Amino acid sequence: MTTTPKLAVLRLRRLLLTLIAFALAGTATACATGDDRPRVVVTTNILGDVTREIVGDEADVTVLMKPNADPHSFGLSAVQAAELERADLVIANGLGLEENVLRHVEAARESGTATLEVGRAVDPLVFRAPADGGPEAAAGQPDPHFWTDPDRVRTAARLIADRVVEHVEGVDEKAIRARTDRYDGRLADLTTWMERSFARIPEQRRALVTNHHVFGYLAERFGFRTVGAVVPSGTTLASPSSSDLRSLTGAMREAGVRTVFADSSRPTRLAEVLRTELGGRVRVVALYSESLTEQGEGAGTYLQMMRANTTAMTDGLTGD
Repeated sequence: MTTTPKLAVLRLRRLLLTLIAFALAGTATACATGDDRPRVVVTTNILGDVTREIVGDEADVTVLMKPNADPHSFGLSAVQAAELERADLVIANGLGLEENVLRHVEAARESGTATLEVGRAVDPLVFRAPADGGPEAAAGQPDPHFWTDPDRVRTAARLIADRVVEHVEGVDEKAIRARTDRYDGRLADLTTWMERSFARIPEQRRALVTNHHVFGYLAERFGFRTVGAVVPSGTTLASPSSSDLRSLTGAMREAGVRTVFADSSRPTRLAEVLRTELGGRVRVVALYSESLTEQGEGAGTYLQMMRANTTAMTDGLTGD
């Protein structure tokens, strides 16, 4: 049978209408099943991982900070900033960590969005005076790097669960509590394993020199001394002076320190300078200090990050 041009046009029109109908149906389904789900937005990827462990499939969890990013310097797009105000709950580290993001969190809070600043709720430490190895400019200010103490992360996980149950409608409280209990057990196991690992380090070698001051909580929890940092600050955005480096090399000689721990996501040039100053007798060991990696790159989760760091620190401080 021969198809006339007019009939061909009619058939094409029917086909297009059918395709449009399917597209509209798919959009409606997505709106009903996706857009109606409760939304939790988390600023940093470390807290994002903890939140996902607790929330599971009960809500959509959006993490603003990409893997391998620097929490002190990452920023938001206009779309990401808008996501904060549309969220049912916003979770932030706070204490000045996300320096370019916290103003957006505050704007969301002022617009009525429920927020949780975790750092302020986990008994934060303060940076110590320079004589004790702390950053001079930040002395007396709260230290935002609480996640290096897994016991404080256990507290943070409970706080997150409480806030999700309180402010995110539609979640199953029993499921949230059960997931939190399971994760708490894994965190407790992490603490025990870290204690056993660090017990291998002789007391005289329990001294830390890092790129910047990030391991104060770990030092307090597991009995380390903080000799100093290449960047004498609680943020990676600061820069050391030549006198800072001279002071640090002197402190390292006095303490007999031969290992510098540098963040794996940042250049180690300044740590290498110390090695030159001390006659090549210093090792530079990479740690995952402030950001998770992509999955499969060594620190895709908080638990993986802490285990990798513990192993690297133990090997770095016990080796010859």
